[in-house]
Amino acid sequence: MSDESTPICSAKGCRDAAVWVLAWNNPKVHTPERRKTWLACEEHREHLSQFLGVRGFLKDVARFEDWQAAEPS
Repeated sequence: MSDESTPICSAKGCRDAAVWVLAWNNPKVHTPERRKTWLACEEHREHLSQFLGVRGFLKDVARFEDWQAAEPS
């Protein structure tokens, strides 16, 4: 489980702590460099990745701490 300051999984109804960042882009709506993100716990990473992947939206999957470390301050 997570506390108020911990980012949580984006899966519907899930309240577990996020471990993964799924970066995606809908080319019909977003410019090519734009990245939207969903967060995922271990249990939902594959399901959310598949959901985005079959639509051709998934661009990258990274561990949450690595994604945060790579973001500019």
